[in-house]
Amino acid sequence: MADSSNTQFAIGVHVLTLLYASDGERVSSEVLAGSAGSNPVHIRRILGRLREAGLVESSPGPGGGWLNTRDPEDVTLADVRQALHAGDRVLGVHGAHPDCSVGQQIQSELEQIDDRAVEALDRELSRTTLAELVARSNARSFVNAA
Repeated sequence: MADSSNTQFAIGVHVLTLLYASDGERVSSEVLAGSAGSNPVHIRRILGRLREAGLVESSPGPGGGWLNTRDPEDVTLADVRQALHAGDRVLGVHGAHPDCSVGQQIQSELEQIDDRAVEALDRELSRTTLAELVARSNARSFVNAA
């Protein structure tokens, strides 16, 4: 199976799961990056979008770090996708040349299909909460060891 070229969603879910497992303790972006196998700068960019969506907060300096802001029972995977990819298409619809009637028709059809695909994706993602992922993961043991 091919890897996705955009890992923001998976990393966002990963770091949120760790934050929820931290039981209210702040976690540094370096620790989160180490767990996710990513760069702390990339992690902070993702966390910044999650912060804009009201899912996390941060405090700088020694003893600073990241915390979740909502009950994990109230945060679904759809919330995470919306925070990181709101408005993104899933089919990679391209812009056809304005003078091509075939391209314009196909574009319109694909956009409608894409809208339905996004709705179906969000419906499926809304079935899983972060609390469920924390319960099924060993995130607590990782956070306690870090």
